[in-house]
Amino acid sequence: MNEVVNGSTIIPAMRYRDAHAAMDWLCKAFGFEKHAVYEDDQGRVMHAQLVYGNGMVMLSHVQPDGFGKHMAQPDEINGRETQCAAVTVTDCKAHYERAKAAGAVIIDEYAEKAYGGAGYGCRDLEGHLWWFGSYNPWQVLS
Repeated sequence: MNEVVNGSTIIPAMRYRDAHAAMDWLCKAFGFEKHAVYEDDQGRVMHAQLVYGNGMVMLSHVQPDGFGKHMAQPDEINGRETQCAAVTVTDCKAHYERAKAAGAVIIDEYAEKAYGGAGYGCRDLEGHLWWFGSYNPWQVLS
């Protein structure tokens, strides 16, 4: 196993055209909580942190800056993505129902998985892909 550097982690970062609406929706639909929000003088989100259990996602408004010019929004590329955030949840069925009720577009229905646990895939209000499941790969490694 690779040497683990104390404090190292991976945090997905996403961009939204309306980051404020995205934060509110992600909290309502998926159960995230706002941890920090930093805005510019015009009120645009330059950096925000949403937490879910021990996990976090960072987000900001879409910006044509140095890093942003390498990113595309799903609606600019026919709803395609090259990656998605995968989130481990304890009660996957309840999470699925909550997301569905909030208007998440379900693209992979809730199902029990042959490898263990259950899961589903969906799109958020701006079309980003998300995967939620009860399978926890960290428990498999221990």
